[in-house]
Amino acid sequence: MSRIISYNTADKADVLAFLGAAGNLTADQERVLEMVRERARRSQEELDRQGIDWGLSIPDALDHLVAGRADSDASYAAGAYCRALQHIIDCNGSDPAELGVYSKPSTFFGLLDEELRRLGVSADLLLHQHLFSGPPQEIPFFLPHPVDGPYIGMFPLAKAKPAADAYRAVLDRLDESFRYDLRELIEKLEFEHTEWEYATEKIDWYTQDTIFFSIRG
Repeated sequence: MSRIISYNTADKADVLAFLGAAGNLTADQERVLEMVRERARRSQEELDRQGIDWGLSIPDALDHLVAGRADSDASYAAGAYCRALQHIIDCNGSDPAELGVYSKPSTFFGLLDEELRRLGVSADLLLHQHLFSGPPQEIPFFLPHPVDGPYIGMFPLAKAKPAADAYRAVLDRLDESFRYDLRELIEKLEFEHTEWEYATEKIDWYTQDTIFFSIRG
């Protein structure tokens, strides 16, 4: 089954601030949480229309995360928790953009990493490990990993330009079957770097530091 990979940028600390924060949110965070709740409700309605039952609703999963737990024993609860967390990310970050649609993204980016590694690109700039990194490790409770997705990945904004530069330096020597996708990725990383660099210098309240990836069917 094909997977859609989208991404946006956010401040990781802003996302983490909602997890386990029940009763301690600021007025602004409460406002954001209402937007998250609405998205969670719409997501659940879409699952209901498709006849998909994860055993835990997305709104309930969101309530669990805000309460500081993810301990449902429902068979597919991990998917509900991951979707709820993605809504928290989206409501704290930039508008989502699409990286692409891949029939087997893990296989494709694994092979791309091998090619880039062969050409001398540093291991910490290879993308597969970041696409499938999972949510922030700083989450103060165990968050189960959904076997069938959706998945969350992260890439530091500070590495966007170094990665784009490293990829561009080897683009002409890369196996031709990867060039189009890598060129698209380079352009997206360069754009995100330019936006991040400008905002960091010109906007005093700007604190975004992470590219968050969402991989879903």
